Amino acid sequence: MAKPKKPHKALLLGVGLDDDGHRRLTTGPNFVLAGGSQETHEAMTEKVIKINEKLAAKGKTLDTVSREEFEDIAHEVGLKRIAPESN
Repeated sequence: MAKPKKPHKALLLGVGLDDDGHRRLTTGPNFVLAGGSQETHEAMTEKVIKINEKLAAKGKTLDTVSREEFEDIAHEVGLKRIAPESN
């Protein structure tokens, strides 16, 4: 007997790598933002809110949006893809 499949759950994870001595953690229904200076953490929060607004306007969620469409939305809100360095 096969186990029933669990629904797919997508989550945005933001990690701020700069530090000003404060610990910051912001969570939402589909995101977790950790660390960063006040400026960095606020920028991450603003971007994830904009992404969720754009998804909602399209009637989609992280669970239902295609990778290409997510990348387009991320680019619209100012996120940039950094290509991995080749060896």
